[in-house]
Amino acid sequence: MTDNLYDVLIIGGGPAGLTAGLYTSRAKLKTLLVERMILGGQVMTTTKVENYPGFPGGIDGPDLMVRFQEHCQEFGLETITGEVTGLNDLGAVKEVTVDGQVIRARSVIITTGAEPKKLGIPGEGPFIGRGVSYCATCDGAFFRNVPVAIAGGGDTAAEEALFLSRFASKVYLIHRRDQLRATKLLQERILAHEKIEPVWNTVVAEVLGDNSGVTGLALTAPQGGNRRTLEVAGLFVAVGVVPKAHFLAGLLHLDKDGYILTDAECRTSMPGVFAAGDVRKKILKQIATAVGDGAIAAIVAEKYLDELS
Repeated sequence: MTDNLYDVLIIGGGPAGLTAGLYTSRAKLKTLLVERMILGGQVMTTTKVENYPGFPGGIDGPDLMVRFQEHCQEFGLETITGEVTGLNDLGAVKEVTVDGQVIRARSVIITTGAEPKKLGIPGEGPFIGRGVSYCATCDGAFFRNVPVAIAGGGDTAAEEALFLSRFASKVYLIHRRDQLRATKLLQERILAHEKIEPVWNTVVAEVLGDNSGVTGLALTAPQGGNRRTLEVAGLFVAVGVVPKAHFLAGLLHLDKDGYILTDAECRTSMPGVFAAGDVRKKILKQIATAVGDGAIAAIVAEKYLDELS
């Protein structure tokens, strides 16, 4: 594999990466997509996608991403599993280190996405996998007939609360403000649900537990003050995401939060390297915008390669 020279190497297999791979493979460019875990990205943990055009009534996230994969396979997109740890610019050729092995490509499209942000509070780390989770669809079924809490107030938190209500006896939605940031439709569903109780103007200060796992949460006002205890068997954290671009620090221009800075055509500060999807600095992070980014990055990469020839 190290002797092969790819036209395009895509890092990340979510909606942006798969779309880019679809476009470049269809354009007969020799393309390799590298994914660290499973193809589909964060959408694989989404119960229902209701805002992606073409699917009235919604579609389960994994089902949607399987369709993406099947479409890419029609055009022969090559994929491997591995973790990218380095990128070296040799001008007309880029060297990408995957699991210690160097793969060469004439252009690179980075679509590594973002991962859930942690609260950074006492007790959070020790209880990950023992009551603390960042994915309701992954772990919700482990909390049947017990009370759980969710920290957050956006669309993800609301969607996770609705999903957890299928299993848990009670779902506390803990939010630092006095109203949710989620879309109006989700807010209406949350406020009308008999098993979901919003806890306003509150933050989680500490995760409490013992050898059996999480037993409760210490709660305070956002500004601190008196602590009170909420007895729950699990905490789901949905307070935003952080970009997965740490391996690019010092190589590409990033903003203060670690997102890759690009122009409107997804070009990064390194010629021949493009970024698309949630890892890129932009105003909206949705499947639809990731798909648009992936298409743009692929077309611009193709034009870049034409100019190299």
